[in-house]
Amino acid sequence: MITYKIGITFKKGCEGDDSIFVCECGRLVRDDTFKVYINTSINPSTRTIGHSNCGLIFNFVDGSWPKKYSTKKELKILAVAFAENNKIHSEQIGRFLLEVDRLKSHGKFSDEQILVYAYQSVFGFRDLR
Repeated sequence: MITYKIGITFKKGCEGDDSIFVCECGRLVRDDTFKVYINTSINPSTRTIGHSNCGLIFNFVDGSWPKKYSTKKELKILAVAFAENNKIHSEQIGRFLLEVDRLKSHGKFSDEQILVYAYQSVFGFRDLR
């Protein structure tokens, strides 16, 4: 069974290059992973990781990732966990959560897009594409 990655890579704080992902189960994936080899369009045996909590296997090669649309409450829980993992200061968490609410009310963004856009809006980062 092959399932696909559902998320965007977020950098953990400013130090190190540890990456975290938003999993389909709604949790942030960091250290609770396992290694597995899957068949992809590039190679029949591509090394990747899976999430130990729910068993989801991430396909980083093909890029055909489904999008997750959580309820407002689930997204708030995810946003708080994201803020804690990225060491956002308590005075900025309020602004971040308000921005998450504002973007969720549009109804057209996935969870990952909402978290990224809210983070960029609060901290002034722009897309470099």
